[in-house]
Amino acid sequence: MIAADLGALAAEVAREAGELARRRRSEGVALAATKSTIADIVTEADREVEHLIRERVRAERPDDGFLGEETGAERSSSGCTWVVDPIDGTVNYAYGIPGYSVSIAVVEGEPDPERWQGVAAAVCAPALGELFTAVRGEGAWLDGTRLAVTTETPAGALLGTGFGYDPSTHDGDLATVRRAMAMARDVRRMGSAAIDLAYLAAGRLDGFFERGLKPWDFAAGALLVEEAGGAVTRLDPSAARPMLVAGGPEIHRRLCELISDRRG
Repeated sequence: MIAADLGALAAEVAREAGELARRRRSEGVALAATKSTIADIVTEADREVEHLIRERVRAERPDDGFLGEETGAERSSSGCTWVVDPIDGTVNYAYGIPGYSVSIAVVEGEPDPERWQGVAAAVCAPALGELFTAVRGEGAWLDGTRLAVTTETPAGALLGTGFGYDPSTHDGDLATVRRAMAMARDVRRMGSAAIDLAYLAAGRLDGFFERGLKPWDFAAGALLVEEAGGAVTRLDPSAARPMLVAGGPEIHRRLCELISDRRG
Protein backbone atom coordinates (compact mmCIF):
# COMPACT_ATOMS: atom_id res chain seq x y z
CA MET A 1 0.00 0.00 0.00
CA ILE A 2 1.44 3.37 -1.01
CA ALA A 3 1.70 6.31 1.37
CA ALA A 4 -1.37 8.05 -0.05
CA ASP A 5 -3.47 4.93 0.54
CA LEU A 6 -2.20 4.71 4.11
CA GLY A 7 -3.12 8.36 4.54
CA ALA A 8 -6.62 7.76 3.21
CA LEU A 9 -7.09 4.81 5.56
CA ALA A 10 -5.76 6.76 8.55
CA ALA A 11 -8.16 9.62 7.79
CA GLU A 12 -11.12 7.27 7.38
CA VAL A 13 -10.41 5.45 10.63
CA ALA A 14 -9.74 8.69 12.52
CA ARG A 15 -13.04 10.13 11.38
CA GLU A 16 -14.91 6.97 12.38
CA ALA A 17 -13.15 6.83 15.74
CA GLY A 18 -13.78 10.52 16.33
CA GLU A 19 -17.49 10.06 15.73
CA LEU A 20 -17.56 7.20 18.25
CA ALA A 21 -15.76 9.36 20.82
CA ARG A 22 -18.15 12.26 20.21
CA ARG A 23 -21.19 10.00 20.51
CA ARG A 24 -19.97 8.40 23.72
CA ARG A 25 -19.31 11.85 25.20
CA SER A 26 -22.88 12.90 24.45
CA GLU A 27 -24.09 9.77 26.25
CA GLY A 28 -22.06 10.54 29.37
CA VAL A 29 -18.51 9.70 30.44
CA ALA A 30 -17.62 6.78 32.69
CA LEU A 31 -14.16 6.86 34.26
CA ALA A 32 -12.36 3.54 33.92
CA ALA A 33 -9.08 4.07 35.79
CA THR A 34 -6.23 6.40 36.61
CA LYS A 35 -2.73 5.94 35.21
CA SER A 36 0.40 7.77 36.40
CA THR A 37 -1.44 9.96 38.92
CA ILE A 38 -5.01 10.44 40.07
CA ALA A 39 -5.27 13.34 37.61
CA ASP A 40 -4.23 11.10 34.69
CA ILE A 41 -7.55 9.48 33.89
CA VAL A 42 -8.77 6.87 31.43
CA THR A 43 -12.37 6.74 30.32
CA GLU A 44 -14.26 3.75 29.03
CA ALA A 45 -14.44 5.63 25.73
CA ASP A 46 -10.62 5.70 25.45
CA ARG A 47 -10.58 1.92 25.52
CA GLU A 48 -13.54 1.50 23.19
CA VAL A 49 -12.16 3.95 20.64
CA GLU A 50 -8.73 2.33 20.65
CA HIS A 51 -10.35 -1.08 20.21
CA LEU A 52 -12.23 0.22 17.16
CA ILE A 53 -9.04 1.60 15.63
CA ARG A 54 -7.05 -1.57 16.32
CA GLU A 55 -9.73 -3.78 14.77
CA ARG A 56 -10.11 -1.56 11.70
CA VAL A 57 -6.34 -1.57 11.14
CA ARG A 58 -6.08 -5.32 11.72
CA ALA A 59 -8.80 -5.95 9.13
CA GLU A 60 -7.07 -3.83 6.47
CA ARG A 61 -3.40 -4.22 7.41
CA PRO A 62 -2.92 -7.46 9.40
CA ASP A 63 0.88 -7.39 9.11
CA ASP A 64 1.29 -3.87 10.47
CA GLY A 65 2.38 -3.15 14.02
CA PHE A 66 0.35 -1.16 16.54
CA LEU A 67 1.43 1.13 19.36
CA GLY A 68 -1.54 2.40 21.34
CA GLU A 69 -1.79 4.39 24.54
CA GLU A 70 -4.28 2.02 26.14
CA THR A 71 -3.39 -1.42 24.73
CA GLY A 72 0.36 -1.25 24.23
CA ALA A 73 2.53 -2.54 21.40
CA GLU A 74 2.16 -5.20 18.75
CA ARG A 75 5.16 -5.91 16.53
CA SER A 76 5.12 -5.30 12.79
CA SER A 77 6.11 -7.77 10.09
CA SER A 78 5.43 -5.25 7.30
CA GLY A 79 7.72 -2.44 8.47
CA CYS A 80 4.78 -0.14 9.27
CA THR A 81 3.40 0.65 12.72
CA TRP A 82 0.23 2.53 13.64
CA VAL A 83 0.81 4.90 16.57
CA VAL A 84 -2.49 5.80 18.20
CA ASP A 85 -3.86 8.01 20.94
CA PRO A 86 -7.59 7.20 20.97
CA ILE A 87 -8.55 10.34 22.90
CA ASP A 88 -5.81 12.91 23.32
CA GLY A 89 -7.06 15.38 25.89
CA THR A 90 -8.96 12.94 28.10
CA VAL A 91 -9.40 15.48 30.91
CA ASN A 92 -10.97 17.93 28.44
CA TYR A 93 -13.16 15.06 27.24
CA ALA A 94 -14.27 14.15 30.75
CA TYR A 95 -15.14 17.77 31.56
CA GLY A 96 -17.03 18.39 28.32
CA ILE A 97 -14.41 20.73 26.87
CA PRO A 98 -14.32 20.26 23.06
CA GLY A 99 -10.49 20.33 22.82
CA TYR A 100 -9.91 16.60 22.46
CA SER A 101 -8.82 14.55 19.46
CA VAL A 102 -8.17 11.16 17.95
CA SER A 103 -4.53 10.97 16.84
CA ILE A 104 -3.38 8.33 14.33
CA ALA A 105 0.05 8.09 12.68
CA VAL A 106 1.57 5.47 10.41
CA VAL A 107 5.35 5.20 10.72
CA GLU A 108 8.06 3.12 9.07
CA GLY A 109 10.94 1.56 10.95
CA GLU A 110 11.41 0.64 14.58
CA PRO A 111 8.62 1.76 16.96
CA ASP A 112 10.91 4.41 18.44
CA PRO A 113 10.45 8.14 17.70
CA GLU A 114 14.20 8.57 17.24
CA ARG A 115 14.32 5.82 14.62
CA TRP A 116 11.01 5.87 12.77
CA GLN A 117 9.88 7.98 9.83
CA GLY A 118 6.33 9.28 9.67
CA VAL A 119 4.40 8.19 6.58
CA ALA A 120 0.83 9.36 7.18
CA ALA A 121 -1.13 11.14 9.89
CA ALA A 122 -4.65 12.09 10.85
CA VAL A 123 -5.81 14.17 13.80
CA CYS A 124 -9.58 14.33 14.17
CA ALA A 125 -11.14 16.85 16.56
CA PRO A 126 -14.75 15.64 16.37
CA ALA A 127 -16.32 18.20 18.71
CA LEU A 128 -14.69 20.95 16.63
CA GLY A 129 -15.61 19.36 13.30
CA GLU A 130 -12.05 19.27 11.95
CA LEU A 131 -9.83 16.57 10.45
CA PHE A 132 -6.16 17.38 9.84
CA THR A 133 -4.23 15.02 7.56
CA ALA A 134 -0.73 14.63 6.17
CA VAL A 135 1.18 12.24 3.92
CA ARG A 136 4.97 12.42 3.71
CA GLY A 137 5.96 14.46 0.68
CA GLU A 138 2.39 15.54 -0.06
CA GLY A 139 1.80 18.27 2.52
CA ALA A 140 -0.54 18.77 5.45
CA TRP A 141 -4.21 19.54 4.85
CA LEU A 142 -7.45 20.67 6.46
CA ASP A 143 -10.68 20.40 4.45
CA GLY A 144 -8.91 20.74 1.11
CA THR A 145 -6.72 23.64 2.21
CA ARG A 146 -2.98 23.09 2.32
CA LEU A 147 -1.45 24.12 5.63
CA ALA A 148 1.69 26.16 6.27
CA VAL A 149 3.42 27.09 9.51
CA THR A 150 3.98 30.69 10.54
CA THR A 151 7.32 32.09 9.41
CA GLU A 152 7.23 35.64 10.82
CA THR A 153 6.15 36.85 14.26
CA PRO A 154 6.78 40.62 14.44
CA ALA A 155 4.52 40.97 17.49
CA GLY A 156 6.03 37.94 19.23
CA ALA A 157 5.14 34.27 18.93
CA LEU A 158 1.88 32.74 20.10
CA LEU A 159 3.11 29.60 21.83
CA GLY A 160 1.35 26.43 22.90
CA THR A 161 2.45 24.23 25.78
CA GLY A 162 1.26 21.69 28.32
CA PHE A 163 2.12 20.35 31.75
CA GLY A 164 2.56 16.86 33.14
CA TYR A 165 0.11 15.30 35.56
CA ASP A 166 2.73 14.78 38.28
CA PRO A 167 2.74 17.82 40.61
CA SER A 168 6.47 17.35 41.25
CA THR A 169 7.16 18.37 37.62
CA HIS A 170 5.19 21.61 37.64
CA ASP A 171 7.94 23.90 38.95
CA GLY A 172 10.24 22.81 36.14
CA ASP A 173 7.50 23.23 33.56
CA LEU A 174 6.74 26.75 34.78
CA ALA A 175 10.45 27.61 34.69
CA THR A 176 10.48 26.55 31.04
CA VAL A 177 7.51 28.80 30.33
CA ARG A 178 9.39 31.72 31.89
CA ARG A 179 12.32 31.16 29.54
CA ALA A 180 10.06 30.85 26.50
CA MET A 181 8.22 34.08 27.36
CA ALA A 182 11.25 36.02 26.11
CA MET A 183 9.93 35.46 22.58
CA ALA A 184 6.21 35.11 23.29
CA ARG A 185 3.27 37.28 22.42
CA ASP A 186 1.16 34.99 24.62
CA VAL A 187 0.86 31.35 25.67
CA ARG A 188 -1.97 28.88 25.18
CA ARG A 189 -2.46 25.63 27.12
CA MET A 190 -5.28 23.72 25.43
CA GLY A 191 -4.90 20.22 26.83
CA SER A 192 -4.33 18.16 23.68
CA ALA A 193 -0.81 18.05 22.22
CA ALA A 194 -2.18 16.58 18.99
CA ILE A 195 -4.46 19.60 18.53
CA ASP A 196 -1.64 21.97 19.51
CA LEU A 197 0.58 20.51 16.78
CA ALA A 198 -2.26 20.51 14.25
CA TYR A 199 -2.91 24.17 15.06
CA LEU A 200 0.79 24.89 14.67
CA ALA A 201 0.71 23.30 11.21
CA ALA A 202 -2.32 25.47 10.38
CA GLY A 203 -0.64 28.70 11.54
CA ARG A 204 -2.98 29.09 14.51
CA LEU A 205 0.02 28.77 16.84
CA ASP A 206 3.56 29.88 16.05
CA GLY A 207 5.46 27.46 18.27
CA PHE A 208 4.95 24.63 20.71
CA PHE A 209 6.91 23.02 23.53
CA GLU A 210 6.08 20.38 26.11
CA ARG A 211 8.08 18.01 28.27
CA GLY A 212 7.12 14.40 28.90
CA LEU A 213 4.97 13.64 25.85
CA LYS A 214 4.58 10.00 24.89
CA PRO A 215 5.10 8.82 21.28
CA TRP A 216 1.36 8.54 20.64
CA ASP A 217 0.88 12.13 21.82
CA PHE A 218 2.96 13.63 19.02
CA ALA A 219 3.51 11.04 16.25
CA ALA A 220 0.69 12.35 14.04
CA GLY A 221 1.10 16.01 14.97
CA ALA A 222 4.82 15.96 14.23
CA LEU A 223 4.22 14.85 10.64
CA LEU A 224 1.56 17.54 10.23
CA VAL A 225 4.08 20.19 11.31
CA GLU A 226 6.88 18.85 9.13
CA GLU A 227 4.65 18.62 6.06
CA ALA A 228 3.48 22.20 6.73
CA GLY A 229 7.09 23.40 6.52
CA GLY A 230 8.01 23.30 10.20
CA ALA A 231 10.55 21.50 12.34
CA VAL A 232 10.10 19.18 15.33
CA THR A 233 12.86 18.21 17.78
CA ARG A 234 13.10 16.23 20.99
CA LEU A 235 15.89 18.06 22.79
CA ASP A 236 16.80 15.29 25.24
CA PRO A 237 15.36 12.03 23.89
CA SER A 238 17.17 9.84 26.41
CA ALA A 239 15.74 11.72 29.40
CA ALA A 240 12.87 10.40 31.46
CA ARG A 241 10.70 13.29 30.23
CA PRO A 242 11.99 14.44 26.82
CA MET A 243 11.23 18.00 25.68
CA LEU A 244 9.43 18.33 22.35
CA VAL A 245 9.88 21.65 20.52
CA ALA A 246 8.13 22.53 17.26
CA GLY A 247 7.63 25.56 15.05
CA GLY A 248 8.53 27.21 11.79
CA PRO A 249 12.28 26.99 11.14
CA GLU A 250 13.30 30.27 12.82
CA ILE A 251 10.77 30.02 15.65
CA HIS A 252 11.85 26.44 16.29
CA ARG A 253 15.51 27.47 16.39
CA ARG A 254 14.91 30.28 18.86
CA LEU A 255 12.63 28.20 21.08
CA CYS A 256 15.27 25.46 21.26
CA GLU A 257 17.86 28.03 22.31
CA LEU A 258 15.69 29.59 25.01
CA ILE A 259 14.46 26.30 26.44
CA SER A 260 17.98 24.83 26.51
CA ASP A 261 19.26 27.83 28.49
CA ARG A 262 19.03 26.57 32.09
CA ARG A 263 20.24 29.84 33.62
CA GLY A 264 16.78 31.41 33.89
